[in-house]
Amino acid sequence: MNLVFETERLLLRPLELSDAEALFELNKNPNVHKYLWQKPEVVIDESIKVIEYVQRQYIENKIGRFATILKETGEFIGWTGIKFVNDHVENGNTNFYDYGYRLNEKFWNKGYATEATKLWLDYGFKEMEIDKMNAYTHAENGASNRVLSKCGMKLIEDYPDKDGVIWKWWQISKQSQ
Repeated sequence: MNLVFETERLLLRPLELSDAEALFELNKNPNVHKYLWQKPEVVIDESIKVIEYVQRQYIENKIGRFATILKETGEFIGWTGIKFVNDHVENGNTNFYDYGYRLNEKFWNKGYATEATKLWLDYGFKEMEIDKMNAYTHAENGASNRVLSKCGMKLIEDYPDKDGVIWKWWQISKQSQ
């Protein structure tokens, strides 16, 4: 995949195997997993498998999560991007476009998630011609819920996962842009 994007402070590019160490650093942090599934990675091979999975999505779906790099320093700060969800059911849905991100803890609360979210929503609607973009967040993840709301996504409903954990289902349509 040859797509590369830039915002004022960020460079967004496809994930590469050379990102494995930085991705592992992100994914092994229990604080990063607080509002996910509470399963931090324990070996770097897990991050390598994630990258290989995302690279298959680039081929199969022409989109996927991208490495998000701080332009000023070249640091990998996490991943952001659009994913076509066709490998599981979420809140009764499958075959939908999902926006998501995960940032290394030291880059939280600096506006990077909002900056990337605005770029991805714009790209999804204008270039990919997506009609609806969805996202889901843990109900208690106030920071991510604020980012999505600030970027124009609307809270559709709260829903429980298979373990009874409450999540929020967000959506924005092309018409509301």
